[in-house]
Amino acid sequence: MPIKIPKELPAYKLLSEENIFVMNLHRASTQDIRPLKIGILNLMPIKIQSENQLLRYLSNTPLQVEITLLQTKSHTCKHTPIEHLEKFYSYIEDVEDQKFDGLIITGAPVEQLDFEDVTYWNELKRIMDWTKSNVFSTIHICWGAQAALYYHYNIPKYKLDHKLYGVYEHWVNYPHDDLTRGLNDRFYAPHSRHTEVKRDDIDKINELEILSESKDAGVFIAATKDRRQIFITGHLEYDRDTLKNEYLRDINKGLNINLPKNYFVDEDIEKLPLVTWRESANMVFGNWLNYCVYQNTPYNIDEIRENLSK
Repeated sequence: MPIKIPKELPAYKLLSEENIFVMNLHRASTQDIRPLKIGILNLMPIKIQSENQLLRYLSNTPLQVEITLLQTKSHTCKHTPIEHLEKFYSYIEDVEDQKFDGLIITGAPVEQLDFEDVTYWNELKRIMDWTKSNVFSTIHICWGAQAALYYHYNIPKYKLDHKLYGVYEHWVNYPHDDLTRGLNDRFYAPHSRHTEVKRDDIDKINELEILSESKDAGVFIAATKDRRQIFITGHLEYDRDTLKNEYLRDINKGLNINLPKNYFVDEDIEKLPLVTWRESANMVFGNWLNYCVYQNTPYNIDEIRENLSK
């Protein structure tokens, strides 16, 4: 079954051209099936790019998925056309009384700020609190993962001496876990961040497990034992050229930054970077939709209840 998105959304044309089966809302409404209701709280500045990246992996499943795009009201996005935001995005106030099978909270380029100094921190806290009772399973990505670990468990982030930037090798701690099943013993994933969370802090929380980590990148996937809150510190969703574009952006800003590690072939920015993480991204997002969400979420979505006690 396909992903269910508006035909006018830029991702519809892009994914169709990649031979990924997407379904417009009219066709989906004629099928007698309950699609998974998945929200994406998009905190990234270039929102169309993030939409395309995440929808590509959410569409690689036999399940029908209905997407709701969310943005914050307390921060005005300057890098996405206002017409796009007004047409395709909602605020938490628009959906606060609804239940969702799953939600993805993206990263954001604010990691060097204290959490409380982020302009939309209070609004994000409200949304993260809302997920406990209205969302069956939530994935938090990069800064989103750090923010959620801090909010839910008071786990701090730590500033790194140098930006963690590139594609790193990881291993799986629980090979037969629902979220990591099918991953290779050693697999790769991109990272792009200035801060980290530490294993020692997570280990102190009985409710949390570390499912995957890396010698160079540290904790990669952590989750509550019921897999209803998932924290991914890297960017499995990245495109082939995302790290390259970030590197060129920083160079053009005059920043002194090294090449992303394990990314450019022969360390040559003119050569096409190899994608070494696509299989792992398909596996993790597919496992989440199938095993963590579809196999466990109530058929009557209104029966979703509190999932994280304080």
